[in-house]
Amino acid sequence: MPRLRVRLFGRAIIEVNDRAVELTPTTTVVFIRLLIAGGAPVTVDEIYRDVWPDSGSIAREGRTKVQRRILEIREAIDPDNPGEQSRVVLTERGRITAYRLALTRDSIDVFQFIDLVARARRATPDDKIALLQRALGLWGGPPFAEVLDQPWAAPMARQLNELRKAAMHDLMDAFDLAGRGYDALSTGEELSWEMPGDEVLAASLAALRDQLRTNQRKKVVREDFADPDIAIVVMSGDLFAQEDANLVVGFCDTFDTDTDRNIVISGESAQGRLLERLYGGDRAKLDRDLKAGLSRTPRESLESRSAKRLGKLTRYPLGTVATLHHANRRVFGVAYSRMGNNLVAQSSLPALRESLENLWEAVYLHGQLKPVAMPLVGSGLSRVHDATCDDLLNLIVRSFLASSGKRYVCPELRVIIQESTFEKMRIAEILKLARDDTPPFE
Repeated sequence: MPRLRVRLFGRAIIEVNDRAVELTPTTTVVFIRLLIAGGAPVTVDEIYRDVWPDSGSIAREGRTKVQRRILEIREAIDPDNPGEQSRVVLTERGRITAYRLALTRDSIDVFQFIDLVARARRATPDDKIALLQRALGLWGGPPFAEVLDQPWAAPMARQLNELRKAAMHDLMDAFDLAGRGYDALSTGEELSWEMPGDEVLAASLAALRDQLRTNQRKKVVREDFADPDIAIVVMSGDLFAQEDANLVVGFCDTFDTDTDRNIVISGESAQGRLLERLYGGDRAKLDRDLKAGLSRTPRESLESRSAKRLGKLTRYPLGTVATLHHANRRVFGVAYSRMGNNLVAQSSLPALRESLENLWEAVYLHGQLKPVAMPLVGSGLSRVHDATCDDLLNLIVRSFLASSGKRYVCPELRVIIQESTFEKMRIAEILKLARDDTPPFE
């Protein structure tokens, strides 16, 4: 069976085993007539009436015309199976002979387009974007360019054009829901050229523009990457308000949680806010969840109470990740600093780098393809020595990109930074350089 690929958006292109084949203009019209039938049989009489509408009623001469065109199609696209042996152009005998194309829908771009849009409507938000982009990427021009004036082609052409507008509208909404406002606006503005009088679309575009202005005031920098389709967003805001995302919280190697009097753990730290915001101050519940998340991790050592007067005594290797299951999302507790017996936490760039590599592996295994939000780890009380905030962001971004080049970790990494720090950083430059320096993903 030959490998066929047929493109009907724009001028018809027929490829057999990856090589383009040429049909005469009239035979191309016959072929398109069979393709539009979508695998249903088309009688000789129907083909003759539609392709030669001014020739009157069919006679022997008319049937011969059709048969010659069918023979030309068979010789071009299935040369190893001549005549009625063809496995692509099938003959169906009856009172009136009919012909039928035995092609899969995904080998014909217009049917592939229809099916991708249908799949997108049932897909998750992230998959919806990918499916709609694939569908719209097939659109190389108006469908059925050779036969647009034919009454048998016009209805399907109109349906495809309407479906394209609906798909673009769906893509605009999907981008908006995913927080990709600029992509949503670009898609909507392209659509507005085709629908200049659509008041609902105009109102949606106005709302998007207002939203983007608000986001700019909120300080958001976004960089999108392709193949795989991932994004990195750096923004000021509240880590624990990212309700659509899994969270990353930095811990020390003892996974301490005691915030009493701010001696062991500060109540203002990410661990302290995790305890208060997600666990309602129930430290026993948080400790149970941490114990479950660490149950398969061998401990590194055990301190004595005389050496470490407060907090937990069991130490785990730096880079350990405890995955906490909280409601409908995950919290990844990553130990990137060592808690000294003097209750001062310290870390280093190598320790943070190894911890991030382990973090992305945990996100890949347990994150269920949700976005991931994290603070600028290493910039708080467990500060990494000799590293600026720009250094830390650069390390996080490049570590995530390197990991994403090996397997699809998650669709979006969101780094939440304090507003006062945000204003002092070279965020856009860091993201742009990381994008330019990233080799093509494998």
